[in-house]
Order: sequence, then structure tokens, then C-alpha cells
Amino acid sequence: MHGDAGPGADLGRVHDVRVAGPVGARVRGYRDHPGLAAGGGAAVRRHAPRPGAGLLSRRVTAARTLLEETDLPVEAIAGRVGLTSAVNLRRRFRAQVGTAPGAYRRAFRVP
Repeated sequence: MHGDAGPGADLGRVHDVRVAGPVGARVRGYRDHPGLAAGGGAAVRRHAPRPGAGLLSRRVTAARTLLEETDLPVEAIAGRVGLTSAVNLRRRFRAQVGTAPGAYRRAFRVP
């Protein structure tokens, strides 16, 4: 049985990681580890798109189309595209497009 160590015998060598209390783990060679920042061992945060970001983008795109092609007031457009209010539409529209809905309509209105 000398040569047969059994399951779990090499657990200490499987991953080159040492747990350092409740703070986390220290990984030797952290500069080569893709998930850790070089220089301090701090984890690199990669922000994934928010789940609603695509939906919000589609709503703003729909609002742009309605502003270009209709005379509907901003309040009605907000309701049609699924935003809760004209204030919310204005805030989201400005953040994505860079201008207010009224200014956008004046600039891009299709006659």
C-alpha cells in the first residue's frame, strides 16, 4: 500500500493556492493568473452588461423612432416604449443619446 496513497492524498498540491483566513486566498504566481491584478493580488473586476441594458437600449431606439416619425408627446412615447414616465424617458434618453428627447425631435424630425 506504500505506492497507493488513495483518493485525496495530493489535495495539498492540486491547486497552487493557500487560503489566508477570511480575507481570501493567496495565489503564488498571481501576475500570471488571468483573474488577478498584477502588483497587488487584488481581483480584477470585469463588469458584465447589466441584464436590462439590452432592453433599455431597445426602448430608447423605439423612442427615437417615435420622436422622428410621430407627433406624440413625450409622456405617450414613454408609455409606448415601456418606460414608467416622461421623466424616466428623458433621463434614460439623455444618458444614451446625449440630448433631450425634444431637442432630438427638432433635429431629426422626418417631415
